[in-house]
Amino acid sequence: MTITTVPETPRKPGRPTSPYPVGPRRTSLGRKVRDNLTGHAFLIGAVLCFVVFSWYPMIRGIVMSFQRTRRGETTWVGWDNYLRIVDDPSFWTAWKNTAYFTVLALALGYVVPFFVAILLNEFRHAKGYLRILVYLPVMLPPASALFLFKFYAYDPSEAGLFNAILKALHLPTSQWMQSPGMTMPAMVLASTWMNMGGAVLIYLASLQNIPGELYEAAELDGAGIWKRIRHVTIPQTWLILALLAMLQIVATMQVFIEPLILANGAGAEDSATSVAYLIYQHGFFQNDLNGAAALGVIMLVVLAGFSAVYVRLTAKQD
Repeated sequence: MTITTVPETPRKPGRPTSPYPVGPRRTSLGRKVRDNLTGHAFLIGAVLCFVVFSWYPMIRGIVMSFQRTRRGETTWVGWDNYLRIVDDPSFWTAWKNTAYFTVLALALGYVVPFFVAILLNEFRHAKGYLRILVYLPVMLPPASALFLFKFYAYDPSEAGLFNAILKALHLPTSQWMQSPGMTMPAMVLASTWMNMGGAVLIYLASLQNIPGELYEAAELDGAGIWKRIRHVTIPQTWLILALLAMLQIVATMQVFIEPLILANGAGAEDSATSVAYLIYQHGFFQNDLNGAAALGVIMLVVLAGFSAVYVRLTAKQD
């Protein structure tokens, strides 16, 4: 009897065969969703927060600016709220004060942190202590810091800190917040002291990324400190400077808490009335929510215009 042996079929190289039945393959989309489920959950939560607390109020404010609400009845009035707001003399006073505050803040609150950062970057010792000292005002609640300035630094009597310094230097004292001419400079000084710590740290981080070889080459060419700042520091930190300038403009044009606390709102002869405070006044004192919404939309358009100019300029630089 002859036994015939059947040759074994060679297995193809690849995945080992499984004795268990193979189910349907998961789709790549489903696998990606399952792998990133936590990330999607956090993303959905952030989007919902933006929708509820940012986008919906913005859209609702735009709609309200074209309406008028009286005794619970809402009617569509078109551009009437805008025309009424623009005809109000306090509208132009508020914009003039806001522009003045913004220019002063750019001259002081934008330039001073940059040079403070350059000075701190030159120190070899106690860097951490000095950074904490500069950033300390940012950690204070804004209302507490402003009340400190109002009742301690800007006291119009000789007991006030600034008047005591002026008297020690044999200079004339000032009424500070009671003087229309000193209201805005005093508010800018307090705002700069409160907020410059964050800008200083950003500038420091940017300065430390500048290669040291550039400064060494400038020193070998005989460049002094001002030429090194002009030809090395500023070109190397240009994008950060442009970004913080834009953020400074947007933030200072929304100035509100400084006039509210330091000048009790309007200030002497309306010298402290800002656009944001005028919105607050229309909404909560005059019960004119539609006028406040129209003024808010005008501010939104102005700030969006500044942002568009910034994006265009930075795009050309790139």
